[in-house]
Amino acid sequence: MAYDVIVIGSGPGGYVAAIRASQLGFKTAVVERENLGGICLNWGCIPTKALLKTAQVFEYTQHSKDYGITVSDAKVEFDAVIKRSRGVADKMSRGVQFLMKKNKIDVLMGNGKLKAKGQVEVTDKDGKATVYDAKHIILATGARARELPNLKIDGKNVIGYREAMVLPQQPKSMIVVGSGAIGVEFAYFYATLGTKVTIVEFLPRIVPVEDEDISKELEKIYKKKGIEIMTNASVEAVEATGNGVKAKVKTQTGEITLEADVVLSAVGIAANIENIGLEGLGIKTDKGRVLVDKYYQTNVPGVYAIGDMVPGQALAHVASKEGIVCVEAIAYNEKKYAHKPETIDYMNIPGCTYCAPEIASVGYTEKAAKEAGYEVKVGKFPFSASGKASAAGATEGFVKVIFDAKYGEWLGTHMIGANVTEIIAETVVARKLETTYQEVLDSIHPHPTMSESVKDAIEVAYGEAIHL
Repeated sequence: MAYDVIVIGSGPGGYVAAIRASQLGFKTAVVERENLGGICLNWGCIPTKALLKTAQVFEYTQHSKDYGITVSDAKVEFDAVIKRSRGVADKMSRGVQFLMKKNKIDVLMGNGKLKAKGQVEVTDKDGKATVYDAKHIILATGARARELPNLKIDGKNVIGYREAMVLPQQPKSMIVVGSGAIGVEFAYFYATLGTKVTIVEFLPRIVPVEDEDISKELEKIYKKKGIEIMTNASVEAVEATGNGVKAKVKTQTGEITLEADVVLSAVGIAANIENIGLEGLGIKTDKGRVLVDKYYQTNVPGVYAIGDMVPGQALAHVASKEGIVCVEAIAYNEKKYAHKPETIDYMNIPGCTYCAPEIASVGYTEKAAKEAGYEVKVGKFPFSASGKASAAGATEGFVKVIFDAKYGEWLGTHMIGANVTEIIAETVVARKLETTYQEVLDSIHPHPTMSESVKDAIEVAYGEAIHL
């Protein structure tokens, strides 16, 4: 029962690390306590996108006359909506099962825990514990919904993202606490299907990690959709009533009471670092995350950590890349891989939010670039001036680019609009290659597309706008 590599957790960090380890010749096993694919495939990235697509389709029916089509009596069958989402998640989880078999990776079902140096204990659903030896152990246990002390998730009155995906019936009203990606995505989904949604955000603006112009645009669009937004506000207490909940909300002008069927807590995540044996081996943590070096080794040789449980952006694609870099570094050190892997540039990580309109960004915001000492050139191109966007009936939003005025370095891009999550990769690759603005302008972009709006925004930044 000995392995070269055991990965604890099979999310997008864990299963990718296991596959890469197997490809590099390591005898590999992955430990999973619930479903292969982890939160992302089963309760996060994938099923939420299925729900959001349903909302988009329903929204199309509401505006079908804009396209010359009459659709009558379109109704939401909420249980069927949920069923479709779960079906998509199940399909993807089965896909990971296939990949494990294809790559000859052993799947050890149960709770994984560090037993001792080089040992993992796996306890199955019947309570039977088995100890496995491994030269290298990669922790990839992910994260869960964070709970505020005064906003405990009970699964009924106050729910987290998991419950929000499988509610037995659609609520008539909902309070969403927090306006990060999870909050604004569920706000769009439920509001589009007819739920009265109120967003309560503690900070001065929604989607607070984004560029300020993005926040302003999304707030304007959401208010137009009928979503109520309260910023500089906090939910102090939630009281269950016979018909739902009453939430006491502290605002800058005083305390008010909101009533709704349910409260969705979307205030971030907490890493799953408890009960996995960290203390027994003396593995260092800080602020709820496991500390690692640039190749994801902890302070204990032979034990590594990746994904949401380590410092950095808690994103699926980040976890996957961390898993690959970690395994390739192990293989390089053991002379099983010819190339020392390049470490991750965390300033060039794309972030995507799949509300409608979508948000995508990478690099510096305008404010952060100026605070870092750059003199900047900024260009903004509205989708209302895009022929493809007009033809698609998707003219909301814009592309905003930020360049260093001195050397032409591409510092950042921020987009809000239809399908912009499919466009952001151009900036990521260009920044990786240290491309200048002139090289992008010299690259012909296809017309008509939404993606050519990136080029148009760069033209605006340098006073060469053709279409604006």
